[in-house]
Amino acid sequence: MTDLASTRPAGLPQPRSYHGVNWIGVQTLYLREVRRFWKVGAQTVAAPVVTTLLYMLVFVVALKGARPPLHGTPFAEFVAPGLIMMAVLNNAFANASSSLIQAKIMGTSTDFLTPPLSPLELTIGFALGAATRGVVVGLVTAVCVLPFARLGVTNLAAILWFSLTASLMMGMLGVFAGLWAEKFDQLAAVQNFLIMPMTFLSGTFYLVDNLPEPFATISHFNPIFYMIDGFRFGFIGHAESNVWIGVAMSATLTLVMAWACWQVFRSGWRLKS
Repeated sequence: MTDLASTRPAGLPQPRSYHGVNWIGVQTLYLREVRRFWKVGAQTVAAPVVTTLLYMLVFVVALKGARPPLHGTPFAEFVAPGLIMMAVLNNAFANASSSLIQAKIMGTSTDFLTPPLSPLELTIGFALGAATRGVVVGLVTAVCVLPFARLGVTNLAAILWFSLTASLMMGMLGVFAGLWAEKFDQLAAVQNFLIMPMTFLSGTFYLVDNLPEPFATISHFNPIFYMIDGFRFGFIGHAESNVWIGVAMSATLTLVMAWACWQVFRSGWRLKS
């Protein structure tokens, strides 16, 4: 069979061949995603922080003294890590999902489909961009809640592990939502009827073990419960569940989501059809 590249007329540029990972392309896509949310930082970073501070104001300041300590931990120190993780989860999801649906609606998906980026490289770029927004919002939120809660660090490895895996997992879930949705109403439905209930019903404001059955058992099948519980463990040194189960679950879900994202980009689902 004749090599198509060898039949090109002399003088025409030859297709660029990449061996291994196209790191320049991945870096460009990643920076595109970061600059996209950073350009509107008041909406993507400041607004989630204000929302978290309002939760702290209502649940901690307004109800000061009305909420007893949970497992010996003051309520402010118990609820603050959960609120920080909620900000990480929601913003990682929002970054990837909004980027892809905007690209489809505005017809700019060729910006990342035309360059020589493989499905794996697309997955890495979008996932890391989403994770960056989630972690940045989480860091800013943590600094802003310090006046309300004296957060200490009991296990730094747990804080880093669960914040990174949670942001990556939700970022790749955002990829699915952004590809599936054909209009912003559908994307809002995913956030309102799936993401938000799972985050609120994951022990952010209460002990899951205090729930009546079967709700206590059902809550242990919510992966976000393990994310928040493990992240909180890093601050207060106490967890409702086995932290190693959370580590294994978060690692497994992150790998499964990465494989699934690679498959959808490889097939061109909702992008090339």
